[in-house]
Amino acid sequence: MNEEYGNQSSGVTRAMSNRFRVSSTLPRKLEELGLSQGTVLRRAGLPMGLFKAERILVSTEQFFALHRGIADATTDPAIGLKLGSEERIERYDPVKLAALSARSFRDAVERSSRYKRLTCPEEIRLVTRGGECAVQFVWLLAQEQEPPLLVDACFAWIVYLGQRGVGRSLHPKRVEFQRALTHREMYETHFHCQVKFKAKQNALIFNRPDIELPFVTYNADLLATVAPQLEAELAEQLAHKSFREQAKGILKQLLAGQRPEIQDLAKELHLSTRTLQRRLSEHGITFQRLLDEARRELARHYLLHSSRELNETAYLLGYEDANSFFRAFHHWEGTTPGQWSVRRSWPVIGRTERLRLRITSAT
Repeated sequence: MNEEYGNQSSGVTRAMSNRFRVSSTLPRKLEELGLSQGTVLRRAGLPMGLFKAERILVSTEQFFALHRGIADATTDPAIGLKLGSEERIERYDPVKLAALSARSFRDAVERSSRYKRLTCPEEIRLVTRGGECAVQFVWLLAQEQEPPLLVDACFAWIVYLGQRGVGRSLHPKRVEFQRALTHREMYETHFHCQVKFKAKQNALIFNRPDIELPFVTYNADLLATVAPQLEAELAEQLAHKSFREQAKGILKQLLAGQRPEIQDLAKELHLSTRTLQRRLSEHGITFQRLLDEARRELARHYLLHSSRELNETAYLLGYEDANSFFRAFHHWEGTTPGQWSVRRSWPVIGRTERLRLRITSAT
């Protein structure tokens, strides 16, 4: 089955950090892999004192630059796979500990997606179609394509999590990369499966039964210790968001090849349909208008950050066909999706220079 996968959320978007919290263990890991911290930061165009901060917080653009800097500082094409395959549990953050303590592979991925929103504007999505299940990473504030090394590290982590959790060898059915053909043998040896290049999205494809496998590392006591704290942090972030943004965020997740109804939103908000209608009215908005806003924002995101065809984008937004989406988009923006994408394209200037200018302007 070579069917392309769209976006479907496994987590929540109601609470989200707008900065990446880089693990404090990364500098040590780089040194262990023979990379100089200073060389990496110079190649990335980032402040030389970044790794000395008590909390290493960076924007999405800086996070991408960091991973490009790592790639530029080494000749090892497998560096991303090595970064993603961390075996030392003492280096796991609470999110990874919660994932490893989950009941199943699916539960682990969904918990990772849910709790990572506390530390970065990133989402892990599970998309099930037929006998396959795809795992995709979505960089919610990205204005450019994610670095290949970052994709390698993310994919390696998911596979390692699954193998460690089930307690035996576990391999994807297929790996899909948007990049051009490179190091095929290395990737096929690491993932033990077919690797497809020049795909429409970066995705790990598993056989559906594999994603449902139980974890031998399931630890109810540890989960009972870690999860409540993470849930409390999520609730605290949620409290700072308006009702409108909360509701819109949920609708964006429900818009995955279907058209959500008001009762679907009410269920996710733990409200009755009547109470939800009253809350919407108090905020001066209708359900249909909120749905249109969610569709419009998602449409912009898809057009800027993916190479999906118009009919696939229409499907993901819950439209019956591409023409319906085309008409809606023209009503929103006064132009066609293609013309809008061209106008919004980033200027062709060096990534490092653009990043340097942004850092300078912020200081």
